[in-house]
Amino acid sequence: MLGSPVAHSLSPVLHRAAYRALGLSGWRYDAIECDEAALPGLVDGLGPEWVGLSVTMPGKRAALARADERTERAVAVDAANTLVRLPDGRWQADCTDIDGVTGALISAGWAGPRSGAALVLGAGATASAVVAGLAELELRNVQVMVRKPARAAGLVAVAKRFGLEVEVVAWDPALPGVGGVDLVVSTVPGGAADPCAPAAARAPFVLDVVYHPWPTPMAKAVESVGGRLATGLDMLLHQAFGQVEQFTGRPAPREVMASALAGVR
Repeated sequence: MLGSPVAHSLSPVLHRAAYRALGLSGWRYDAIECDEAALPGLVDGLGPEWVGLSVTMPGKRAALARADERTERAVAVDAANTLVRLPDGRWQADCTDIDGVTGALISAGWAGPRSGAALVLGAGATASAVVAGLAELELRNVQVMVRKPARAAGLVAVAKRFGLEVEVVAWDPALPGVGGVDLVVSTVPGGAADPCAPAAARAPFVLDVVYHPWPTPMAKAVESVGGRLATGLDMLLHQAFGQVEQFTGRPAPREVMASALAGVR
C-alpha cells in the first residue's frame, strides 16, 4: 500500500487475512509512505518478487501515469488505485475504487435511484471513482460541490464520459440542493465535511468515504436520525476484493476479509 499518510490504512488487515485464507504463507503486504512525486521511482526499483501495489491518496493519478498498461475504466476516471505486475514485468493500472463505491452502497441497502440525482462533495481522484460508480447504479445527474470550481474540470470530464449530467456548485455547508437528491457522497478529507453533517443527514442515503477517525460527525448525524449510511470501511472492503483477485489470480475470500475488518472497526 502506497500513500501519504498511510500508517492508518486498514488495507494490510484485509490483504493479510486474504492471503492467510488462501494459504499464501510466503506473501507480505506492507504500508509504505510514498507521495505522488516518489511513486514512479519506487515502482521502478521494485524487484520481480512484487506482484502488485495498492495506491491511496495522493498517488492515484501518478500510478495511472506510471503504468505501462491501463484498463479502460482507469483511463476513464483518470486515476488508479491498483498496479498489477504483468507476466512480462510491466505494470497494469486499474481502479477497483469503482467496485468499492457500488459494493458499499448495495451492501448498505441501496435499492436504486428515485430522482436519479446525487450530490458529491469534493472533486479529487476518489470523486472520479464515485461518479463512475453512480453511473453504474443508474444515477444520471450529479451536483459537484467544491470550494474552487475551476478545480472540478477534471471531474466534470469524467462524469460526462460516463453519461452523467453534471453541475458544479459553490461550497455551502447548508447543502441547499439536498432535498432533491437520492444520495450525498462526501469525498473530502476528515474535518472538511463536518459543517455539512446536519444538512447531509436530511438526504435519503449518505456515503462518507472517510474511515479514520470513525465515526465521523457526518456518520453520527446520519445515524442519529436513522438514515441510510454507507461507510468508507464498506468501500475499502469492496475495493479490496478485486485487488486480491488481481494480485493472486484466485477468488477473494470475502467472508474472511469482512470478518477481519469487523474485528478492528
